[in-house]
Amino acid sequence: ALLARRGHAKPPGLTPREFLVELARSRAPREAKASPPREARAGLPEEALELARRITDCYYQARFGGAEAEGGELPGLLRELSRRSAPRAGRGERRARRRRMAQATRRTMESAKSYTVAVVGATGAVGQEMLRTLEGRRFRVGRLVPLASARSAGRAVHFGGREHQVRTLDEQSFEGVELALFSAGGSVSERFAPIAARAGAIVVDNTSAFRMDPEVPLVVPEVNPDEVARLDRRIIANPNCSTIQMLVALEPIRRAAGIKRIVVSTYQAVAGAGARAIEELKRQARLWAVGEPLPAPQIFPHPILFECIPQIGAFRESGDTVEEEKMVNETRKIFADPAMRVSATTVRVPVLCGHSESVNVELERPLSAADARKLLADAPGVELVDDPASKRYPLARNAAGTDPVYVGRIREDRSVPHGLNLWVVADNLRKGAALNAVQIGELLIQRGLL
Repeated sequence: ALLARRGHAKPPGLTPREFLVELARSRAPREAKASPPREARAGLPEEALELARRITDCYYQARFGGAEAEGGELPGLLRELSRRSAPRAGRGERRARRRRMAQATRRTMESAKSYTVAVVGATGAVGQEMLRTLEGRRFRVGRLVPLASARSAGRAVHFGGREHQVRTLDEQSFEGVELALFSAGGSVSERFAPIAARAGAIVVDNTSAFRMDPEVPLVVPEVNPDEVARLDRRIIANPNCSTIQMLVALEPIRRAAGIKRIVVSTYQAVAGAGARAIEELKRQARLWAVGEPLPAPQIFPHPILFECIPQIGAFRESGDTVEEEKMVNETRKIFADPAMRVSATTVRVPVLCGHSESVNVELERPLSAADARKLLADAPGVELVDDPASKRYPLARNAAGTDPVYVGRIREDRSVPHGLNLWVVADNLRKGAALNAVQIGELLIQRGLL
């Protein structure tokens, strides 16, 4: 995949190791560039295949073991592979080949560049998920800088097969950091995100601190990827978890038929309120199971066990909660439609992880439920689960720990000329937070911005 991005696609029929050998041969003088016949490939030199194996092992150790990919023995192995694989040539031709191989090595090293990545709030629920997502998606982390408050300093987080000591977040934490993922609360982001940006990092902030700042892009990669190029402040905001999954599901519909109005009711898991909220629900369940009275809640306004609480965040004068206001304003900003009509009711439910949403949309043009299913079946980031006859529809327990936004219960709303109902479910810690942030980082790399 690394070489393919540099224009060297692997031909069918070659193993990855054979492909490395063939690529080395292609750096030989012009008259020696012809590829051997297919039947001769099995006779590739054993020492060249062994070198290819060592190159692969060295690269992966550098990439995922925490070492810098540019260092170590990788450049020397590539030169040795070229020397052993290519036919012998005259002195002038050998010098030219060495120059070409040095250039190829530099290009390979550039494409294999690793990054210094800071995770602010590394010990929290979202921070931990960010680490798992970076590792699971093989993000090119050359050096990890896990940061947290003073009370978490000294703790260890696991990444890349080893333990990394958590550092105390301060104004000097971002020296040499290229990408900083923030998820430690709005006040922390307000103070330290500009410091990280001034130090040279690009910040992806998972809090609400900068979401509505007109100079800061609010990005869902499946919806408005071009916004990542707006780096005047070197800060990119990650939207609210409920907004992200809704817009990933609605974007293909919006492009096909336009959207006049959105009415959404959310059923949000306790994980959205952090690790302490998860523990509060678990503790209440344990006490209930043995007949003990439930203690006064610490995180939620009422005991969450066996309850639906129609309040997420403080109430505004309008009667909306902060969470509901976020969904309205963020949807308008991401869709670049300040006049879009959006109504939201957000509810906390006793589910550990995974937000569910009932979404009703009024469209500008006709779109049948069948056509909507076809659009969503091919949409990036979406998995269609819509077979009510077999009792198949998205469930939070199935979404937990996975990346897609699951969509089902798609049906036409006959109360308006062009309307649809959908049931949308996603893991709020992954696509709703960590995954979206990491995807923004990947997008920055793909576009040469990082």
